[in-house]
Amino acid sequence: MSRLYDTTEPNVIDDAMLAIAVEEQGPQEEAGRFAKMEGIDFRDVTQLHLDFKNILKIDNLWQFKNITKLQLDNNIIEKIQGLDTLVHLVWLDLSFNNIETIEGLDALVKLEDLSLYNNRITKVGNLDTLKNLQVLSLGNNNLTSLENLVYLRSFRELRTLNIAGNPICEDEHYKVFIAAHIPQLVYLDFRLIDDNVREIGNAKYQDILEDLLHDEKEAMAKQEEAIRKEKELEMHKAAFVEFLNGPFLFDHMFAEDVEGKKLANLPGAPELMEAYRLRCIEVCQNIFDLGLKEMAKREAEVAAFDECLLEAINENQEKGATLLKEFEERNFDILIELQHIADTTILDAKLAEYNQDISSLSEALMTLEMQLVDQLEEIIKDFERSVAELASVFLEGVQGLMAQNRELENVHHEKLLETAINTLEKVSKGDYDDDLPDNLRLLLVDKDTVINAVGASHDIHLLKIDNREDELVTKVNTWASNLIKKVHADEWHRNRTRVIEIDLYIDHAHEELDNLELHDQP
Repeated sequence: MSRLYDTTEPNVIDDAMLAIAVEEQGPQEEAGRFAKMEGIDFRDVTQLHLDFKNILKIDNLWQFKNITKLQLDNNIIEKIQGLDTLVHLVWLDLSFNNIETIEGLDALVKLEDLSLYNNRITKVGNLDTLKNLQVLSLGNNNLTSLENLVYLRSFRELRTLNIAGNPICEDEHYKVFIAAHIPQLVYLDFRLIDDNVREIGNAKYQDILEDLLHDEKEAMAKQEEAIRKEKELEMHKAAFVEFLNGPFLFDHMFAEDVEGKKLANLPGAPELMEAYRLRCIEVCQNIFDLGLKEMAKREAEVAAFDECLLEAINENQEKGATLLKEFEERNFDILIELQHIADTTILDAKLAEYNQDISSLSEALMTLEMQLVDQLEEIIKDFERSVAELASVFLEGVQGLMAQNRELENVHHEKLLETAINTLEKVSKGDYDDDLPDNLRLLLVDKDTVINAVGASHDIHLLKIDNREDELVTKVNTWASNLIKKVHADEWHRNRTRVIEIDLYIDHAHEELDNLELHDQP
C-alpha cells in the first residue's frame, strides 16, 4: 500500500520512504509480490529514485552500498551531504532544489554524470576528486563569472557542459570564451561546439591561453616532481635510510638545541660547526649508500627464495597431477564395468580392489605433500638464516658508522668547550667589547655555566644520534621478523589448502563409487 507524503511540510528520508521507493522501482506483479514477501536488501539496489518527495535533507542512504544511479531532483534540498558512502555512484541528479554551494561530493570519485540544474549556485568548485566527470549540468543557477568556469579546464574527461539560464549567458561572447578555455568540451548547452567558434575563441584569447598553458605545464612538472620524490622516499624507507642522504640528521640534532644556538655565536664556532656538518653529512651518506646496497641484496634473496619455493611446489604438483591422471585412466573403464557385474563374489572383489586403489591414491598424495612440507621446511630454514645474516651485517655496518657520528660529536664537543672557556677567560679580562650577543654573554658568567651549556648541547646531539640508530635497528629487526612470520603463515595456509584438496578429491572418488547403479542381484 502506497504512502502519500505531505507536499507542504519537508519530509525526512526514513526507512519507510526508502522501502516504498525501492518497492515501486522493483519487479511488479507476481515477481513483485514474492520480492515484497522475502524482503529487499538495500545493498542489492543499484538505482534509486527519490524525486518529488519534498525532501529537505539528504540522509539515511548509507545502506545503499552498491548504488550507481541516484535521483534526488525536484525536492527542497539546501545542502549536499550524506553521500560519502555511495562511492559507486556514476549518475547523480540534484536538479530543481535549493542548493547554494557545491560540496559533499569528494567521495564520489566514479561519478560521470552530475546534474545541478535549477539551483542557487553562484560558484563552481569543490569537484577536484571527480576526475571521471563527463557530463555537468549547471543551467538555471546564479553563475556570474566566466573566469570561474576556467576551473573546469582540468577535468580532462568532461565532454558536456550546460550553463544556459545563468547570468553569465547574458555575455554574447560566453560560448566563445568557454570553447577556448575548456578545449575538451564537445557539447555546450547540449549543442555541438562549432569548430569556427573554437577557432575564434583561440584567436581572441590567445595570450591568456598561452599563459594558462605555461602555468599548467609548470604545475604538471611540479606534480610529477612531487610524485617522483614521494616514490623515492618510499624506496628510501624500504631501505630504512630515509633522510640520511643529506644534512637532515645534523639539522635535527641542532633544531631543538637552545644552548647550541647561543654557543654558535662564539668566535670561531661557525667554522667548527661547518667542519662538523660536512663530516656528519659524509658519514650519513655512507649509511644511506649502505642501506640501498643492502636493500638490493635483500630483494635478491627474497626473489631467489620465492623462485626456489615455487619450483619445489610446481614439481610436487606435477607429480600429484600424474598420480591423479594415472588413477583416472586406470579406473574409468572399471566404473562402467562395475555396473554390469552380476556375480556378487566378483563384484565384491572389484569393489574392494577399487576402494584399495582409492586408499593407495590418498596415501600417495599425502606422502607427496609430507615430502613437500619437509622440503619447504629446509628451504625456509635456509632463508631464515640468510635473512638473519643480511640483517646482522647491515646493522653492524650501520652501528659502526653511527659510532663515527658519535666520535665526530665528541670531537666537536671538546673543541667547542675549549673555545667557550677561552672566550670566557677573554671576557673576564675585558678583551671583548660589546660585539658579543646578549644571549651569549648570559652564558659567559662563570666556568660552570659554560660547561653546563656545552654539556647540554652535547647530550641533545648524542640523543638524536642514538634515537636515529635505535629507530633504524628496530625497523630492520621488525622487517626480518615479519617476513619470516609471513613465510611460515603462507606455508601453513598452503599445506592446509592442499590437504583439504586431497581430502575432497578422495571423498569425491568414494561418492562416485557409492552412487554407482550396480547390477541388481536376484
